[in-house]
Amino acid sequence: MTQEEIENPKASDDDIVLQQQYLRAISSFEGILLGQMKVKSDLSDRLNLSIKAGLVILSIIAISILTLLLMLSSQVTRISDAVGSMNTHFTSVSRKMNHIQDSVLAMETQIALLSDIEQYTTIMNQEMTNITSNVHAMESSVSQIDDQFRSIRYMIQDISTSIHHMNGEVQTINYEMDRMSEPAKNFNRFFPLP
Repeated sequence: MTQEEIENPKASDDDIVLQQQYLRAISSFEGILLGQMKVKSDLSDRLNLSIKAGLVILSIIAISILTLLLMLSSQVTRISDAVGSMNTHFTSVSRKMNHIQDSVLAMETQIALLSDIEQYTTIMNQEMTNITSNVHAMESSVSQIDDQFRSIRYMIQDISTSIHHMNGEVQTINYEMDRMSEPAKNFNRFFPLP
């Protein structure tokens, strides 16, 4: 090959070579599409795991509240200890909610990396004009996923705020129960029950 041929490449007139180049271009584009599909699948799996973790945490909170109500109705003298334990539990749940929020932010960062894939697809558009509509559909799907993640982040923030309010209400209940149990404690001091 001469220096002039290297500097000024020409398209081959051979149909076999053109066919091979076309097949290589198709396989490269297919690889890019498969990569995008894998990224979307991974993001979907992570979203499902986050939702399941949120449901498990909410179930734990519901079970804890039910247990607390049963203990309040049957064992008045242990209310103070139960409320203290519940405060510790709510602190742990708040930490878990913060961890879930960090995971959602990390997923949003990974979605932002899809713009690099978009640059490669625009180069392919010069040779394959019939694929442009599919690339635009993928971009709209990515923006919808981004909107869904944003909505989930707002929902998690609302849950965290609700838990904070519940924590305050539990502390108020603890104070009121201590105040309400004071006469019973005084009565028990004067007339201890066997």
